[in-house]
Amino acid sequence: MDSIAITGGATLNGSIPVSGAKNSALKLMAASILTDQPLLLTNMPRLADTKFLGRLLRELGVEVTERDGADGQETLFDGRQIRSTFAPYDLVRQMRASFNVLGPLLARTGEAKVSLPGGCTIGARPVDLHLQAMTALGAEIELEEGYVTARAPKGLQGAEIEFPFVSVGATEHALLAAVMANGTTVLKKAAREPEIGDLARCLMAMGAKIEGVDTDVLTITGVPTLGGATWSVIPDRIEMGSYAVAAAMAGGEVRLTKARAELMTALTDKMVAAGVEVTPTGDGVIVKRDPKQRLKAVDVETEVYPGFATDLQAQFMTLMTTAEGDSTIRETIFENRFMHAPELARLGADIHVHAGEAVVKGVESLRGAQVMATDLRASVSLVIAGLVAEGETTVGRVYHLDRGFERLEEKLGACGANIRRIKGEADEH
Repeated sequence: MDSIAITGGATLNGSIPVSGAKNSALKLMAASILTDQPLLLTNMPRLADTKFLGRLLRELGVEVTERDGADGQETLFDGRQIRSTFAPYDLVRQMRASFNVLGPLLARTGEAKVSLPGGCTIGARPVDLHLQAMTALGAEIELEEGYVTARAPKGLQGAEIEFPFVSVGATEHALLAAVMANGTTVLKKAAREPEIGDLARCLMAMGAKIEGVDTDVLTITGVPTLGGATWSVIPDRIEMGSYAVAAAMAGGEVRLTKARAELMTALTDKMVAAGVEVTPTGDGVIVKRDPKQRLKAVDVETEVYPGFATDLQAQFMTLMTTAEGDSTIRETIFENRFMHAPELARLGADIHVHAGEAVVKGVESLRGAQVMATDLRASVSLVIAGLVAEGETTVGRVYHLDRGFERLEEKLGACGANIRRIKGEADEH
């Protein structure tokens, strides 16, 4: 497995372009099943996760063509002929978002057999809300030997669906299925993440009728068919936030471009409270900190959007490891999302975890060590810590990192970080 080595101590100065959002691109890719016309997605990230889903789409019959366009990376999807409605375990287990082909296959063909996704290291992420939504839309669901077999021989039917709690995945999946259901569907207590708005607007560009975008009530009037479209993937607010924290941690001045500052105000408000200068620009944000000035400890609690994102919790915890004072980090979204804490402790951080709360006692400095990535967001938090740790930090199992960060070493290296990838070394952990 690859690993990443960082020699700490360099400040970051320069510009980092933010890629298209992974969490939006994956659902937009699934939308290509809904139409027999070409769907062109621009500002497409090239990640392990998008490769996994592209492989599954090809298995189903969608032609997937990656290419360089006038405005960067783009991917053309041509689903004129769906050859298969079977999504096997070997493909779905590699990435949970693959499960979201179920709804579009049902809407387009009236049937689907999709493997249940595997377990998740950051806690239980069941798909029961997804299946309840499909059942409400008239699908006949059977669970057998780890597979979901779904049928809607007369087509999906509009329904009123109120989610018991806010679920991003279930909201997106229900939306993907309902756009071609007969009649009207109302989704209540819908998630409001920007990636859901991006998916809804792309579907509308394809001919879907959706009202209430960016609110917690979505009203979808089903249409018999959808057409093609060209759509630019929204900037990745988690990547943007991760690099903003990296700049704040290392000190210096970094301009994040091709980004939208308003998508991460919950994070930047906390960064400003800690003593970081954050200046929105026309196409992103400038993050600045004097490395001689120590940050102040700030408490955070993760919430659904527009609150503080759980996907930025590990990064912010890292920022607090060398802040002055004690900070409390509360995780309310996933029950097992502090696995980075023991790895940060290997670098000298003082973190005490109890249930869904972590208390971080700021230390003067961190020291380089070998650490191991446990999940996607934890992996980037360890890289961020390595930027300031004395000596060398080696992060193992960076295949987690490759799922959601494109050219990370190149982007940080261009701003002065001493970072390199070590190819193909066995994981010593």
